Amino acid sequence: MLAMVMRQVGGPLVLEHRPDPEPCPGEVRIRVEACAVCRTDLHIIDGDLPQAVYPLVPGHEVVGRVEAVGAGVAGPRPDTRVGVPWLGHACGHCVYCGTGRENLCDAPGFTGCTRDGGFASHLLAEAAFTIPLDASLDPVATAPLLCAGLIGWRTLRMAGEAVIVGLYGFGAAAHIVAQVCRWQGRRVFAVTRPGDGEAQSFARSLGAEWAGGSDEALPEPLDAALIFAPDGRLVPTALAAVRKGGRVVCGGIHMSDIPRFPYDLLWGERAVLSVANLTREDARTFFEIVPQAGIVTHTRAYPLAQANAAIADHRSGTLQGAAVLVP
Repeated sequence: MLAMVMRQVGGPLVLEHRPDPEPCPGEVRIRVEACAVCRTDLHIIDGDLPQAVYPLVPGHEVVGRVEAVGAGVAGPRPDTRVGVPWLGHACGHCVYCGTGRENLCDAPGFTGCTRDGGFASHLLAEAAFTIPLDASLDPVATAPLLCAGLIGWRTLRMAGEAVIVGLYGFGAAAHIVAQVCRWQGRRVFAVTRPGDGEAQSFARSLGAEWAGGSDEALPEPLDAALIFAPDGRLVPTALAAVRKGGRVVCGGIHMSDIPRFPYDLLWGERAVLSVANLTREDARTFFEIVPQAGIVTHTRAYPLAQANAAIADHRSGTLQGAAVLVP
């Protein structure tokens, strides 16, 4: 197998040849068809996530086909298509797992973080944490749905019944959430970096009725603000934009420090919430609505060996949509 390996924090990924891994009991070996690059991969490369184990093969938005199964695996069967998301393991017996909140598990495992991920030709995954996918799906178009889509979906659900939704940071997650909002009949305002006309035009093309920079006043108060950019300064900005009783939902796994802000911004029963990981139930409900909502992902494909270029393009913010590695 081939794998792009991160040997140390901050270093480039290095192409390695490795023996094909053999699945242990409960695992499957998957031949990777596509793996999208996520902002979380950048945080892992930068050493922002203390749970990461190095050396490491990143990547947790994986689409592939099962090649081999370990002992005790009843499904998925060989040659079926599956997705492998960020949550790769949960203990199943802590108080969170026992109450349907496996995303908060006390002893979790994460694909491309605590175990090798999909920046490779093959990977191992726990069979129980793979997601069944239709064989007719386009792997490149589907890969971003495995995190940008799933985390975006969970973030939107935490916004409740909000009608006017502000999306802060219009990248891989927001461009999917905007389409879900449009299908659900919500109104979308897109907030980008100041002066980023290309991202604003992209947002309007996906149904945003207003798009502008974070330094601009919004035309109306928001019912909810969903923050996907990892900039803590956006939290007080978003609080100032939501009406009383509104919610600010932070959808990233890592964010820079939130600056001090006056209590008046929070008062009025406004709430600040965070999204932590995802659940298999999130995946089930999200992939049910994907065809109904007519979600189309915008992607740029890169050969596996060009992973460092894909990461650099993602980091620069010049991509409209998602970078996807294709072994």
